[in-house]
Parts: sequence; C-alpha cells; structure tokens
Amino acid sequence: MLAAGEGARFGGPKQLALLDGRPLLSHVVATMRAVCDRVVVVLGARADEVRPAADGAETVVCPEWEQGIYTSLLCGLAALGDESDAVVVALGDQPSLPRSRIEAVLAFDAPIARARDGAAPSHPVVIRRGAPLTHDALRHAPGPDLGPLPDVDTPEQLDALRR
Repeated sequence: MLAAGEGARFGGPKQLALLDGRPLLSHVVATMRAVCDRVVVVLGARADEVRPAADGAETVVCPEWEQGIYTSLLCGLAALGDESDAVVVALGDQPSLPRSRIEAVLAFDAPIARARDGAAPSHPVVIRRGAPLTHDALRHAPGPDLGPLPDVDTPEQLDALRR
C-alpha cells in the first residue's frame, strides 16, 4: 500500500485525517488485511507520525519518496521480495476501497491488471510475479471497468466522503 506522500494539496498528512473516527490510512489497511496474506505500507513524508495509522501492518520507509509514486512502488515491491505470486497495490488515500474491487482485479487474468474507470486507469493494481514492470505497462494495464474510486487529495474531497 502506498502512503508516502506529504499531502501538499491536503495541507498536511492526509493519511491521518479522520473519517468515521479513524485515520484514512487505517480504512485501507483494514480492507487489504481482509484480502491479502501480507500487507506492507510504504511511508515517506512524516513516516513516524503516519506509522501508527498502519494499524499493525508492516511498514517500510522509502527514502526517495519525493521522487514520486513509482519510486514508492519499487520500494514496496523490494520489501516484499519474490515470495508472492501476486501483489495488490492500493493507495492509502482511498478509504472507500471495497474488498470486492480488489477481488475483481485479482480475478482478471493478465500479468499486470488494474481497475479501470472507463478508459482511465484506477486502483487497485495487481502485479503478478515476472510481469514486465514499466510506467507504460502499469498505466495501460487491462482490467475490469469498475467505475470511479474516490480518493482524498483535498479537505473538500474528504468532506464529500463524509456526506
């Protein structure tokens, strides 16, 4: 799970913003733990503050988190090693990620599969062992059209989820 960003558009560590009395990150961790055998949360900015919201999941700090999400992804994959047949990649700012969405992408037969929102890429992403991992392969991976999955980049988007 990727949660390394600084939350600049949000105005601070959005992973800690409360939704239904819990940090955003803890919502996604709970869903991932219900589906996955192992959950690793990639932290970066303010890692020591954000780590408790990982709710007992393994954490790794990406020292180059400022270089972007792809760098955080590679850091998380390195932490997992080669033991998994498939890795589910989710974002820590999508607290409404349902188990059914993860299962639908896992059921899609492709080396890299990702949820789609029409023609637009969405989340989660499933990367299977041996998949050729490039920016292009990730961006254009096929997968089921599951519609939008709201994320939280601004306080207004969090308010919209609260309604």
